[in-house]
Amino acid sequence: MDILRQHEIAEAGHRILNPFTDDKLMLLGEVCRLGPGQRHLDLACGKGEMLARWADVYGTVGEGVDISEVFLSAAHERARELGVSDRVTFRRGDAGKDVPADASYDVVSCIGATWIGGGLAGTVELLRPALRPGGLLLIGEPYWTATPPTGIPAKFAEFTSLLGTLDRLEAAGLSLVEMVLADRDSWDRYKASQWWTVDTWLREHPAHPDADAMRRYLDDSRRSHLQYRREFLGWGVFVCRDAPGRSEVSGDST
Repeated sequence: MDILRQHEIAEAGHRILNPFTDDKLMLLGEVCRLGPGQRHLDLACGKGEMLARWADVYGTVGEGVDISEVFLSAAHERARELGVSDRVTFRRGDAGKDVPADASYDVVSCIGATWIGGGLAGTVELLRPALRPGGLLLIGEPYWTATPPTGIPAKFAEFTSLLGTLDRLEAAGLSLVEMVLADRDSWDRYKASQWWTVDTWLREHPAHPDADAMRRYLDDSRRSHLQYRREFLGWGVFVCRDAPGRSEVSGDST
């Protein structure tokens, strides 16, 4: 059973596929100073909640790319529900490869999926060619809130502290201009609500070929959240621009 299928089951009841509440999602749009007609490209867009809500409230024009047909179907439905199908589009594609390099977007985002670029630095380089000069890059990424215990799972080992995240952004040639951070309750609502969804799915599909894998997923999700994620791991969206003078120093024309 692949990881995508696990998430399609576990996040079936979610609109936002990250540890963000609706209030924080809209606060992020507010701090980005969004306005009508601004163009927004979201890679690994999931169910498109950010694109659809921002189009509805702020008047932005959005394009989302995701590999999951299940999530994209939900994104199209959400856009229709909010009446913004004329302002947001979604297409199936590999978000790590299917990136326009036309420097035409006011906002380019990858929220909680920096694996598409092999990590934060690689994702920045992946997003940058689509961004117009002076535009905003939005990167959603976990970070350690305290020194993690020994023996952490390998999937957590790539993250660094909040200050270390700033260092990585600056090393990638970015200037951090804003941020919106999740909190423990955000994590709980994101992860714990998945437990309900998966438990319900298992009760309805006890003999499904994927049932054993989903039982393991559920056990790992509960234990890793309670042992590591909730206590030691934060999550946030970092709002960045190219560092002042970067284009002149690097010769980058984007």
